[in-house]
Amino acid sequence: MPVLFLGHGSPMNAIEENIFVEGWKNIGKTIPKPNAIICISAHWETKGTKVMALEQPKTIHDFYGFPQALFDVEYPAPGSPELATKVKNLIKTTEIDLDKMWGFDHGSWSVIKFLYPEADVPMIELSLDVYKTPKEHYELAKELDALRSKGVLIVGSGNVVHNLRALNWNEPNAGYDWAYEVNDTFKNIVQTGHHDELFNFVQKGSAFNLAVPSMEHYLPSIYALALQGKEEEVTLFNDKLIYGSLGMLSFKIG
Repeated sequence: MPVLFLGHGSPMNAIEENIFVEGWKNIGKTIPKPNAIICISAHWETKGTKVMALEQPKTIHDFYGFPQALFDVEYPAPGSPELATKVKNLIKTTEIDLDKMWGFDHGSWSVIKFLYPEADVPMIELSLDVYKTPKEHYELAKELDALRSKGVLIVGSGNVVHNLRALNWNEPNAGYDWAYEVNDTFKNIVQTGHHDELFNFVQKGSAFNLAVPSMEHYLPSIYALALQGKEEEVTLFNDKLIYGSLGMLSFKIG
């Protein structure tokens, strides 16, 4: 299976028709239907690494101040305790806890619903350990590689450029200069394969501190890139900056 990183942006994308939704739909048409999905979402941070082990995960509406129509959305895909156990046994660099409390947060369901609207593909989430460095996340992600040949689609969901405090509602179709700088630098890393530059990304300068003020939306991109094989191409899509400080860049590996 290929690997995806999806810039998920606002939860409102889940109930809208726009260019980003079209991008997710179109990329879904280019890949085989998976046997299961593992999503690494920006919206599940934990102490230690956890993997969802529920038969029927709930849909979590982890936001506020949005229209009722968004809270009414359900994504009733099954979970897969079996796959969760495989992940736990496969990863050797750290202890993995089986979690039966979480569900599908909007980092997963708001985008996956456009790839598989019938909600008929089992899906689990893998959490982001707040204590791990970017390099440690990268090494952990590499251990998931064997699952790709088993028909498992691995999806990172976040945003590389993500500064909600700096949003400019008067610029719906443009970004700040620093946002373009960071977006272009990240794309260069993706296209040249210099993954070691991912580990100190926010130390590159003030622009990077502005674009990545916290790590949770950036880290899912590392999980995707860690799984890139030597000969695998990367396809960029939804490459657009909006409201000054939000980048919707997504990519497919393989």
